[in-house]
Amino acid sequence: MTRHAGSTGPARGAWSGDRIREAIAADPPLIEGYRDLGEQIQPNGFDLTLGQLSRLSGAGILPAVSTGRTLPALEPIDFPQDGLVTLAPGPYQIGFNETVRMPIGTMALGRARSSLNRSGVTIHTAVWDAGYVGRSTALLSVLNPAGFTVGLNARVLQLIFLDLSDEAGAGYSGAYQFEGMAGPGS
Repeated sequence: MTRHAGSTGPARGAWSGDRIREAIAADPPLIEGYRDLGEQIQPNGFDLTLGQLSRLSGAGILPAVSTGRTLPALEPIDFPQDGLVTLAPGPYQIGFNETVRMPIGTMALGRARSSLNRSGVTIHTAVWDAGYVGRSTALLSVLNPAGFTVGLNARVLQLIFLDLSDEAGAGYSGAYQFEGMAGPGS
């Protein structure tokens, strides 16, 4: 095993699909609410699926202190019977089906699946911090002037889990802890 300079332990880095599978089987599980493990576990990550879609309606405000933060209103987009929605160019908020429970020694980054990029669409995400628990949201940007059609439950984002060089002293405790779940922050 390769070691980091000055480290006495094994090298740390991105998780393999096998390690993700083990963490999902653990108690508590790394991920819940998934649709199909066989399709969603990748060699270097886990595909999150589209569970909700909304238009942004209004402006957001982010002052220097969190107490004045205001998020834009959202207009939910309903999926028709066939599960496909055609989106005009512009920004959309998406919510995922899966609940993620980040271990204290791990963070994650999300990357749009390559089929989206090849269609002129991308997803912007924040970091999944150590200790975060919730069903996260992200910004889907349709850049293709012809628009884009997406299906409910489509695999849209690959989540890449990374070991921290040292375990975080404390896990995430911000406003979005437990988002999308019943209870605080939902």
